[in-house]
Amino acid sequence: MKAYNWNINKDEDSFIPFSKQLNIHPALAQLLFQRGVKTAEDTEVFFNPTVYRTHSPFLMKDMGKAIKRVLLALDTHENILIYGDYDVDGTTAVACMFSFLNKFTNSIEFYIPDRYTEGYGISSQGIDYAIEHETQLLITLDCGIKAQQTIEKAQNNGIDVIVCDHHEPGETLPSAYAILNPKRRDCSYPFKELSGCGVGFKLIHGIVETKHLNPKEFLYTYLDILAISIASDIVPIVDENRIFMHFGLLKIEKKPHIGISSMLQSAQIANIRLSVSDVVFKIGPRINAAGRIFSARKAVELLLSETYDKAMELCAHIDSYNNERKNIDASITHEALDIIEQDSSSESLNTTVLYKENWHKGVIGIVASRVIEHHYKPTIILCGENDIITGSARSVRNFDLYAALEKCSDYLHHFGGHMYAAGMSLEKKNLPEFKKQFEQAVSETITEEQKIPRIDIDVELNSTDISFSFYDDLVRLGPFGPGNMTPVFMLRGVQDSGHTRGVGKDKAHLQLCISHPDSPSIVLRGIGFNLATKWKQLSEQTNRFDICFTLQENYFRNKRRLQLDVRDIRKSEI
Repeated sequence: MKAYNWNINKDEDSFIPFSKQLNIHPALAQLLFQRGVKTAEDTEVFFNPTVYRTHSPFLMKDMGKAIKRVLLALDTHENILIYGDYDVDGTTAVACMFSFLNKFTNSIEFYIPDRYTEGYGISSQGIDYAIEHETQLLITLDCGIKAQQTIEKAQNNGIDVIVCDHHEPGETLPSAYAILNPKRRDCSYPFKELSGCGVGFKLIHGIVETKHLNPKEFLYTYLDILAISIASDIVPIVDENRIFMHFGLLKIEKKPHIGISSMLQSAQIANIRLSVSDVVFKIGPRINAAGRIFSARKAVELLLSETYDKAMELCAHIDSYNNERKNIDASITHEALDIIEQDSSSESLNTTVLYKENWHKGVIGIVASRVIEHHYKPTIILCGENDIITGSARSVRNFDLYAALEKCSDYLHHFGGHMYAAGMSLEKKNLPEFKKQFEQAVSETITEEQKIPRIDIDVELNSTDISFSFYDDLVRLGPFGPGNMTPVFMLRGVQDSGHTRGVGKDKAHLQLCISHPDSPSIVLRGIGFNLATKWKQLSEQTNRFDICFTLQENYFRNKRRLQLDVRDIRKSEI
């Protein structure tokens, strides 16, 4: 029975006058307070996003310089190469920039590095390609901020480079013609959390304003693609990103690019209200799968499709890549969990480090995340048949994985990343010592609290609070994602109404029909994935439960229903 710590928000009642002032449910006022929305004016801005409240692109360092260089290239018909990373953020950024500039020139190409032969960032092979094709202007997207050597090589060969990136800069910036990155120490751009595609979007924005173009035709048309990058790259959905996400989701619902429409059809997404989760779990993996299994160029080509037939043809290929990726992912995850199960020492360790030479490099990061779902520890999955093997690491909540890896750097050939995710390579012969050192580094710093998964609960509700009107008001707090997470609610002391049962394969999931003794006529329905066993065990101890959940809507036979997406259950404290 998997145990969670329930972290229940203990807000004071200072939001109650705010609730009465705005005539909104106290729980909604409480949620707004938690998001820093505490006045009527704040509420007006929060509930009514508009593209006119986004920041001027000219606040970004080097923006004017970059725009002038792009316009010169367009006016003189120079050869332009758009270079982007192979993940969702990079490919969406390339699609937007290529589509926009291609309206003004035919002297333009795009380049996506191969995940396996070139790796992340601006590769030497990519610069060789630019030189060979007589490129005069290279625009990088979602990469380049630390590519000193390859950018210097490009500049030395007469290629001006404009970097559009959002990753943390190093101590020294590369010698590019212009560098657009809100995280530059000398950049005064007010919002620092744009996606890589978002930085490219701001360059397009600046060109649109400079050329006095119609933003609806030349800029906002890319909001659906931009929204996919924001959702998939897990950047905070606050400030500009929230505005972009709001209108991007609307565009995906109403008039998406043909390539996105084909993916929606393939994923069987027909929600009246599209969510960030729909994008993250249904669209993003399809785009990513192209680079993991075959070539990320296919993803860009799909996003650039101009006919529905061509889009469906490309989408069929990408679906096959995604299905192959899922099969590989599931197979390796199963193998990894079996290895842990058979290792009697694994339970006493604070880390999981697994290696098998033939595991697929393209999915080991996904596998690391899957393993953590079962064994909640900092996890590294490695693969490779040669003397140098590679790995992907994932962390648990609030634990600094990168700092732990720094303590093991003597055994690593190369590593990079951040607090929650990292990649590395090392000599195979050093793996046993690396495992010992990583276990020691983690054990010295990880706390008991960090070893247990936590659920943050925003607000406690009564069963009488849950209604369509409450849900419709709740939706206005979205789009939900990092920085503005889907609210998690709690009900205390509920009971089975008599129809709760196990469903799905092996009856592992729980279909709930519950009510509260104070309001027995209100029957609430919900689904709890992998909670059937836990419910059964708790039922042997008590008939009163506390549940934590998010609220969803679904349609069955054209009838709208509210559903509780139950995250966890426990014996009631009432």
